[in-house]
Parts: sequence; structure tokens; C-alpha cells
Amino acid sequence: MTQTTITADGRADAEPSAPLSYPCGEPPDNGHGRAIAPGVLWLRMHLPWALAHINLYALADGDGWALVDTGAQTREALAGWTRLLAAPDAFGGKRLTRVFVTHMHPDHVGMAGWLTRRFDCRLWMTRLEYLTCRSLVADTGREAPDDAIRFYRRAGWHDEAIETYRVRFGGFGRVVHALPDSFRRLREGEVIRIGAHDWRVIVGNGHSPEHACLLCDELKVLISGDQVLPRISSNVSVFPTEPDADPLADWIASIAKLRAQVSDEVLVLPSHGEPFRGLHARLDRLASGHDKSLVRLRRSLAVEPKRAIDVFGALFARPIEGPELLGMATGESLAHLNHLVALGEAVREAGDDGAYRYRLIA
Repeated sequence: MTQTTITADGRADAEPSAPLSYPCGEPPDNGHGRAIAPGVLWLRMHLPWALAHINLYALADGDGWALVDTGAQTREALAGWTRLLAAPDAFGGKRLTRVFVTHMHPDHVGMAGWLTRRFDCRLWMTRLEYLTCRSLVADTGREAPDDAIRFYRRAGWHDEAIETYRVRFGGFGRVVHALPDSFRRLREGEVIRIGAHDWRVIVGNGHSPEHACLLCDELKVLISGDQVLPRISSNVSVFPTEPDADPLADWIASIAKLRAQVSDEVLVLPSHGEPFRGLHARLDRLASGHDKSLVRLRRSLAVEPKRAIDVFGALFARPIEGPELLGMATGESLAHLNHLVALGEAVREAGDDGAYRYRLIA
């Protein structure tokens, strides 16, 4: 029997009924924690979006805790952090020694500035994630740039969608507390001592510019962030700042990299869903899912040239409604289309209406 889960970006992720195991049980309540490995706490924070939670992890670090990811900056998150910092089954009043952020999306980095200032501790992050976050936060209060408007018109957006984009532009910074003005850079392959254990940085790409995962071989634990999720497939998108990018190639390469470097025996600690075992099966399914998406996309383009918004039916299992889903679906459609162009299988041509259409090369 196959169970289909609709992802946050609207794409179906078909998963056999029992390919993975979930040994850690039910998630901890908001504002509480649970020990799931020696010196490792599982925490959960509310999110105000369709994807309604994020997992955070704390690692015993001397007389305090090193935190991995932070939640978005919201009133609910502030209340949750007030509970967590006092809860005996979480931090128990101990301080945070440092804050690690896997990547720059608001649900991961949003409270980092607040926490690092409160505890006078350092933010640890890859360079490209930190700088990209600073850049996006700087858009707060700006008008939507002409390049972005042209980008979405070329994807096939109509006037109403463009106007909604103009109104919503710059919202990233509203859920991200001001970042500290300095950080400690995480580098691919470096080994970091946290408390009694060594953790190795493995960088993935495609979902975000320079996503950091943390692997402890001794504990057989991988903190995967959004690079590997158990039930949904992370959004892989093209954005107006780099319209010709091929993030899908980066994502596929990262799947292969993780499979080669990380044992299938690890307990995977994802940002969404529950901790699980079965890493290699999950990586294989993620790779297979994109392969199947590309097959459907080729079939769609074989009928006639299409705009980015015209291939939603080939890539997603439900109607794309609302501005949030429209933006993510457009970005992911362009990621798949750009990948076919990069492979030399398709070309992009401008129509009389200003929209780009993609056709297969015979």
C-alpha cells in the first residue's frame, strides 16, 4: 500500500507504508524537550504556516547546551522559548553556549539573533547562508525590484499575482530577528567538538545555498535540517536573483554525497517530521521522486512548449492556490525546467506576450 503525502510546496511524495522506522515516539510538547541520544535533546517549536512545526535539537556542551536551529521570530516562539529555557525536561535553567543554524530560512534562523544576544554566545553558520540571510533581511521595506517582476511575468504570472507579490515583498525580515553582526563560519568537512562528542559538518545544496548538516559517528546521529526529511521533499527552487540557476543538479548531487558519506545506521534528526532510521532508503526515494518528475515534465513538454505555470500539473499532485504555494511551485517548476535546459534537452524561448516557453529539443 502506498500513502501519498502532500509536501509544503504542493508536490506529492509517494512513500511505501513502512520503509522507515521512527524509534523516538511522539514529539515533545511545545516548550518541552526529550532526550533521544546521549547528550541530545529533541525540542519542537510552533510555526504559523501550513507546515506548523519545526524540530530543534540541543547538544550537551559543558555546563550548558549548544542549540541547532531556532524557530521563526513570532510571539508564539518567544513564549515557547520562555518555557523551554525554564523547563526541567529541556534546558533546566542552563545557558546556551552557542547557536548553530543549518540554513537561512526563517523557521531555522528567525530567533538566532534574540538567543545569541540573550546568552552572549556566538552564531555558527556557513558563510553563504549567513550572507544570503543578511541580504534578504535587507529587502524589508523595499519595493519589489523590476528584475523580480520581469522574472515572474516570464514565468506566466498574471497581473493579480504580480500585484500580490508586490504587496508581500520584503516579508522575510519580519520573521527574522536582527542577526548578530559577526558569526563563526561552518566549513565543509570540519570537525567540531561539542561537549563529549565530535560532530562533522556535511554541506548540502539545492534547497538553500550552503546547508549544514551535523554528523556524529560515535553516536550514529545525523542532524539533517531540511536536507533530508522523512515524509516530504524539500522545496528546490529558482529565484529572481539567479534566474538561470540549476539548483536541482545541486540537490541531486547532495543526495548522492550524503548516501556515500553517511552510514545507513544513523538516527536521522530532521527539521520536520520525526527522527527516523532508514537514511539510504529515504535518499533513494528522494532521488527517484525527482527522476519521475523529470519524466513527467518531458512528457508534458513533448505535447507543446509550455510556460513555468503550465507544468504544475506534471509536477504537483494538487491545485496550486494562494500566493505562498504559487511562489514555491513556480520556483520548483523553473528548477526542473532549468535542469532540462542545462542537460541540453530543452530550450527556452520568449513569446510575443513576454513569457518564456520551454520546448524539448527533437
